[in-house]
Amino acid sequence: MLHYELGDAGLGIIRFGISPLCELGLSLRAVKAPSRYPLQLPWLSRTQQARENLDLDLLLGLVNDLLWTPDFLNPRPASPLTRIEDEFAELAAISPDRFIKQLESIHGQLPHVFGGSPQSAIRRMVSALREYWDACFAPHWPRMRAILEADITHRGRVAAQAGLAEMLNDVSSAMSFDTSRLSVHLATIQTDRSVGADGRGVMLVPTMFTRRASAPIGLNEAPMVLYPARGQGAMWETERVVNPQAVAQVLGQTRASLLTALATPASSTELGIRFGVSTSAVNQHLRALREVGLLTSTRYGHSMLYFQSPLGTALLGASTPE
Repeated sequence: MLHYELGDAGLGIIRFGISPLCELGLSLRAVKAPSRYPLQLPWLSRTQQARENLDLDLLLGLVNDLLWTPDFLNPRPASPLTRIEDEFAELAAISPDRFIKQLESIHGQLPHVFGGSPQSAIRRMVSALREYWDACFAPHWPRMRAILEADITHRGRVAAQAGLAEMLNDVSSAMSFDTSRLSVHLATIQTDRSVGADGRGVMLVPTMFTRRASAPIGLNEAPMVLYPARGQGAMWETERVVNPQAVAQVLGQTRASLLTALATPASSTELGIRFGVSTSAVNQHLRALREVGLLTSTRYGHSMLYFQSPLGTALLGASTPE
């Protein structure tokens, strides 16, 4: 069990962030063991041909047989707006000593594919990861990021309504909060380990490619918890929502579906993919619903997230028979 001791600052040092490089590194586990990640099988299918042209020997060398990855692939994001290019730049500047030690820590020895000059191996790794990003992630990243941002927005609403402690205890069954201690149950740590987080804070990072909460195991790594994002199952599905008949008759089927779906915040890009319609068409419907007070919106980074207003929630509730 890993315990982050929050100290006097308490819950005030809990932050959320998104790391594109974390997603990239963790996704290699799904490539190595597809059956362990059933929610991402559609992504694996769509990117199969693109992966055939990648440096897979090196990429899969970043994952061991237990599906552990080195901590340098799980950088602590500076904010929810972290850019992949900034993370690639930091990765390219990794010290050879840290690079080799972390690979040896998960494999027991340095894999043959990383032999030779450490500097050359680092350059090859960054190049391979860039190609992997461009081929398999860049086309889908807006949708993935929308799901991650919606998760963070949801956690913020839970914290506002029920308190931070309640929100933290709802993030993952492998994570718990008690007074001033945030605990994560890790299969990689057999004994209790306490890490002081005061002054550095704890970063919570939603991800599409983990099934339970996890954290860096290196003693010098900054406090961070990776946890499964909500809504992963809807990533590749065209959504069909059953609406209260009375609301659908007044608003139309599409607008009633959007209003019903927006019990959880989402962007117009995400909704377009979920419902199989263009983003421009979704935006027209969302503007109409917002203008009559059925939706509210908030800007989150570069995205505009929409969700039901109290009036919209009341309308749907009033039209549902008891």
